[in-house]
Amino acid sequence: MDRRIKKTRDAIFTAFEELLAEKRYEQITVSDIIDRANIGRSTFYAHFETKDALFMATCDELFAHIFEPHGREHSHDFSEDHGLRARLTHILYHLKDDRDRYTRIFSCESADLFWSYFKKQVAVIAAQKKAPAGSLPQELPEDFYINFYCSAFMEAVKWWFGTGLTATPEELEGYFEAVTG
Repeated sequence: MDRRIKKTRDAIFTAFEELLAEKRYEQITVSDIIDRANIGRSTFYAHFETKDALFMATCDELFAHIFEPHGREHSHDFSEDHGLRARLTHILYHLKDDRDRYTRIFSCESADLFWSYFKKQVAVIAAQKKAPAGSLPQELPEDFYINFYCSAFMEAVKWWFGTGLTATPEELEGYFEAVTG
């Protein structure tokens, strides 16, 4: 990507995240964003069709990397294990490594929008999770179990952030697995 384009996009993302820390998503206007980013209206629209498109791009930027399976990284190495537990722990490492940014977006007034996106991404990974044999009634739909599992993981992450991320990613994943099986 051209350096100028990247610089402009970064300015837009930064302005948007700063505004989210100050007020609800619904209250933010494109004018607010362009004023904060110090760009023109046509420049904004050259990069994003709407504020909603910017929100989705922000989510993609925030979460795309943490939901991709990776190999060796500076704080962790999951190059040999791509199972569900390893993928969840990998996500936790990324959240912890960039804790300031995620704390900011998960605690802003519009945090529910980000948590919803986060849950949808966890659901894609959790689709490989099967209910423990014999643990659920036969009539319980599999998608109900996946939704419950993702909701529980999301609540575990919320708890973790609320405690200042004092547990290691492996400990939190262990707590989560102890509860969900």
